Parts: sequence; structure tokens; C-alpha cells
Amino acid sequence: MWAVSTAPEPRRHLGEVIRSFGLLGLTAFGGPTAHLGYFRTEFVTRRGWLSERSYADIVALAQFLPGPASSQVGLALGYHRAGWAGMFAAWLLFTLPSALVLAGFGLFMAGGVVDAGQGWIAGLLAAAVAVVLHAVTGMARSMADTRFTATVAVLAGLAVLVLPGPFTHVAVLLAAGTVGVLLLRDGRDDGGGEELEGIRPVPARAAVGSIVGLVVLLVGLWAGAALLGGELLTRATAYLQTGSLVFGGGHVVLPLLEQQTVATGWVSQSQFLAGYSAAQAVPGPLFTFAAYLGAVDGGVWGAALAVVAIFLPSALLMTAGLHFWGRWRHSPVLRAAFTAVNAAVVGLLGAAFWDPVLVHGITGTSSLVIAALCWLGLAKWGLPPWSVAAFAALAGAVLL
Repeated sequence: MWAVSTAPEPRRHLGEVIRSFGLLGLTAFGGPTAHLGYFRTEFVTRRGWLSERSYADIVALAQFLPGPASSQVGLALGYHRAGWAGMFAAWLLFTLPSALVLAGFGLFMAGGVVDAGQGWIAGLLAAAVAVVLHAVTGMARSMADTRFTATVAVLAGLAVLVLPGPFTHVAVLLAAGTVGVLLLRDGRDDGGGEELEGIRPVPARAAVGSIVGLVVLLVGLWAGAALLGGELLTRATAYLQTGSLVFGGGHVVLPLLEQQTVATGWVSQSQFLAGYSAAQAVPGPLFTFAAYLGAVDGGVWGAALAVVAIFLPSALLMTAGLHFWGRWRHSPVLRAAFTAVNAAVVGLLGAAFWDPVLVHGITGTSSLVIAALCWLGLAKWGLPPWSVAAFAALAGAVLL
């Protein structure tokens, strides 16, 4: 059950959602943590759409669910302010600018207009070393900071390096969640009610339908791809599975997408890492990296398919989560499982840092210097990722 909501009448406020997220989609640089700060300033402090507590509840839910946290918070804010149309508008306008830019870059790469061996591309590969190292260390400090979680992270990373395969990442996450439940569950419910106050309620039918719909899509597409084959089904399945499994932040999409696209031969390793670095230089969610991969592999329609498939689980899970979160957030079983899963994703990202990022990003002294300077800018000077990516591309054009 939900408390009485203070949500506004949807149609009157759709224009507000369009204007606000249209601007954020063009200006929200800096990654998911920065995006959450922009949202708080814009929608809690400046516009007063919802209270500090309600915003914190939405952020906590987004951190709990798989998928891009900032996009999921945006979906919830759009829904709260203007209903289903607001949810769609918030996602579209926050996502479209970066998706278009990265898809365009992907088309250039696929068409040979941009050569993956050019110096500025090599500079972007070096920048990826710094970006992923910064992400791994930051996540480890908050998600693998105990003996248990650090052990889970290391074992998860070793597992995917020693036993690479199409199902290794999924198996590692499932195993981590199971171990977490067995070893961390304290058996206590920390209390609290079932209500989230001040947020537009999602009907139970929509919440259940979202969960059922996601399960049907995952199973149906997987079965169709396995039985019938075909590029469309195979790629839709890959991006949908990735969007359903990314716990712990945007950078965790790297190892999962690398397994889905490079290991299958859809894109080359250098194309993959160049696009990942370019994704740091655009506003909006990092998941729009999928638009680049889809464009390299399948042109305009490939980009569109990749974007829709990778973001769809987020919308369905957030719809269900807004209804059930009041109950979920107090479950000791789920807390234990996701503590271990979040630790495991640190290990997955650490393994991806070693191979392919470090192996392909550092090819000599010059690329090492570029990577080191980029890391210094990110970790010690607090520079935004887009500026580091721009520097690396320029330095690579000169030095590599």
C-alpha cells in the first residue's frame, strides 16, 4: 500500500518535464553521481517537485535495481510529475542527445571514415584505462570494503578471467547473491512500513505486468534466438540481458557489453574501447554507449534496437520497484544478496580493467603517460570525464 500521494495532475506538468529533461540531456556531464546531484538541485531544491526524503527513497531504489541509476531516477521523477507520458519524456530527452552523438560516431567507425588505428583513437583507448581504474577504485571503497565483500570481489574477478564464457558473468552474479544470502543474512527485518510517501503511486496491475513482461521478454527472446537464430533476435536478447544484469553503476556495463559484442565478433576490441572512451565525453547516461555499438554493428536500426533493448529493463523494473519498494527495502534476504552482488560487480569491472582495457589501452610509453595524466585529472584534480577524454584524443593525435 502507498500513502496518500502529493503527486500533481499529469497533463498540466508534462511541459515542465520536457523542458527540464531536455536541458539536462544536453548539459548533464559527469556520470551518474553527478547526474543525481543535478536532479536533486533541479527537482528538489529549485522546483520543489518532491521532498528530500522522497528523492532519497527514489535514489535508494535505483541503486538497488539493476540498470543505469541516473536514468532510473529520471524515469521515476518524470512519472511522479506527469505520469506515464512524463516517464517516457524524461527518458527520451535525457537519453537522445548522447545516443545520437554516439550513434553518429559509430556510423563513422563502421564506414571507415574514422580508422580505429588513428592516433586520437589510441588516445581514447588510453583514457579508458584511467576512467575504468578510477571507477574500480571508487566502487571498491564503497562496495568491497570489508573482508567478506573484498573476497567476493577478488573471486568474481578471477572467475571471469580464468573461466571466460558467455554465461560466466551471469553465473558469478547468481553465485554471489546466493553466498550473500547464506552468509550475511541476519534474519532481522529492520522495521518500517510498506509506504513511500509523497510519490505518485504505481498501480499494482502495472507493477506486476512490468515484472511479468520483463520475464516473458527475456525468456522469449532467448528461446527465439536459440531456436531460430537471426541477427535481430540475437542482438535484442544480448542488449536486453545486459540491461537486466548491470548492478553497481554505469561503468559495470563495460564487461557485460564486451562479452556480448566483442567476444561474438560484432565489433572489434579497438572499436569497442574507442567508443567507450568517447562515451565519457557526452552528457547523459553511459548506457548510450549501446547506441555506438549498435551503429557499428548494424547501422541506424542497430543503434535504435540497442538503445531500446538496453534501457527497457530499467523502465520495467522501476515501474515495479515504485510499487514494491516499501516492502523490499526492509528485507534482510535482499539486503544480503545485493551486498554480495555489488561486491561481485567490482570484481567483474576489475577483470575488465585488466583485459581488455589495460591490455589494449597501453601500447607504449606515450600511451602510459596519457593514461597516467588522465587518471591524475580524474582522481586528484576532479576534472570531468569529458575533459579528460578530449585531452586524451588531442594528445593521442600528437603523440601516437
